[in-house]
Amino acid sequence: MRPWTATPYAAPLAATDLSGLPPALVVVAEVDPLRDEGRRYAERLTGAGVTTELIQVPGAVHGFDLIFPNARVSERSLADQVRALREALHG
Repeated sequence: MRPWTATPYAAPLAATDLSGLPPALVVVAEVDPLRDEGRRYAERLTGAGVTTELIQVPGAVHGFDLIFPNARVSERSLADQVRALREALHG
């Protein structure tokens, strides 16, 4: 049992109801301690009827886009994020 209670604002998996949220892009790195949590979150969003895109970046480590911002994989991830935001805002 956790000595603290997570709030959904800090840990989205703690939310009991994810319905009604806007479209989501969830990006997880293959070698990441938070990978499974991100995948579960994407699954729960989809189950709640939220349009969700899950991208798992092969071979990447947690924080890859910050550690190696000029790497091709990081540039591709940023392009995916910009595309998803543009689609969410402009349809």
